[in-house]
Amino acid sequence: MKLLETLQEEKSSNLKGGIYHKTQIRLTYNTNRIEGSKLSEEQTRYIYETNTFFTEEGENTANIDDIVETVNHFQCFDYMLKIAKEPLSEIHIKEFHKILKFNTSDSKKEWFKVGAYKLKPNIVGGVETSKPKEVEKHITKLLKNYNEKNNIEIFDIIDFHYEFEKIHPFQDGNGRVGRLIMFKECLKNNVVPYIIADEFKFFYYRGLSEYPKIKEYLTDTCLSAQDDYMELMKYFEIEK
Repeated sequence: MKLLETLQEEKSSNLKGGIYHKTQIRLTYNTNRIEGSKLSEEQTRYIYETNTFFTEEGENTANIDDIVETVNHFQCFDYMLKIAKEPLSEIHIKEFHKILKFNTSDSKKEWFKVGAYKLKPNIVGGVETSKPKEVEKHITKLLKNYNEKNNIEIFDIIDFHYEFEKIHPFQDGNGRVGRLIMFKECLKNNVVPYIIADEFKFFYYRGLSEYPKIKEYLTDTCLSAQDDYMELMKYFEIEK
């Protein structure tokens, strides 16, 4: 079977120990860890498999948002599988954010709009992002240019990711939404997907910051991650 079909079937059948199970844990752990989550991969696995949480030896506390956003990300992945073959739209992007940030401490802030674009300007890594009043226009243009392309390849998906992160449409959660979009678009376009590992966070951030000048930094990071996921697919004997 092909990857998307396998992921969807294993989700529907609630299969344990397959590539869907492994991807849920690996993607959720790494993407949240990149954004500062303190949960370990083992804790992430335990939350996924048992819907409970344990504190590892030497730890006294855990951030509730880390736990909530872990559970929410599992739901984001399932939503992504559901709409994987649909053309990417603003509805999908906002729904990713709505699911990810549901019931977090951010969602209780009046100025933080879950599932809606940011109200306050932000600077990321010393770089100015789109002003709140410009976000919708910039996202609309980005989606139009992207969806008009034929035969989308991994390089087009990486280009989109850079532009999306440069816009930074939400107050928080942009990186995780952006990486879910990359995974979705790989599945849609029969490209082997990839999971940016937390251990390569520095190279990933360097790739984003240097992308206008040296595209290879981000591209090589993504291609290396793609090789890792390809090995996982080979283990489970799955086609792309």
